Amino acid sequence: MSSSRYYEELAAAFVRGRLGNAAATIDDGLRAGLRLHKFKADATLARVQKVLGILRAVGPESLLDVGSGRGTFLWPLLDAFPGLAVTSIDISDQRILDLRAVRDGGVTRLTPVLANAQEMPFAGGSFDVVTMLEVLEHMVDPQAALTRAVAVARRFVILSVPSVPDDNPEHIHLFSVDDLRHMADVAGARRVTIDHVLNHRIAVLQ
Repeated sequence: MSSSRYYEELAAAFVRGRLGNAAATIDDGLRAGLRLHKFKADATLARVQKVLGILRAVGPESLLDVGSGRGTFLWPLLDAFPGLAVTSIDISDQRILDLRAVRDGGVTRLTPVLANAQEMPFAGGSFDVVTMLEVLEHMVDPQAALTRAVAVARRFVILSVPSVPDDNPEHIHLFSVDDLRHMADVAGARRVTIDHVLNHRIAVLQ
């Protein structure tokens, strides 16, 4: 079966890590029944494309991705920036195990950490850039998470949130532009710019 549909480096690393076989291929993973759909290189979401464009202009040296989940942003990020050191945090044990399989399979610039975004275990200024795509609307205390993100970022925090109501029961907040500006101010950001793309707001905090 052709592997051209996938982020090949990442999918193959996941297979190697999960199977414990340094020579394993994507096809071996498919035959073993591994779920590789999350690595499919389908059309990238508009908000992901927007943030990748911002990052190309910023040129980060290190990046913390908060709430990486199934990798909707993380896989395109790692694919687009092959030399970038990325630390990824999530509160899900299973998702961190999947990320560790990718690292164990050879993507050593990825560092997965099991952590709560509201209590990130990093010193101030640990990362050039912090990204938080589709995270804050899930948080019981989004202000605490954003304040912590600003503290650990040396240059920028880049986030996306929905701009219109949706039917996702896990979304417990809907942020207006004024909400985001106020939260950025409380978090200690010196400046915030907000853009819009396909039912989402993209905010860049400095």
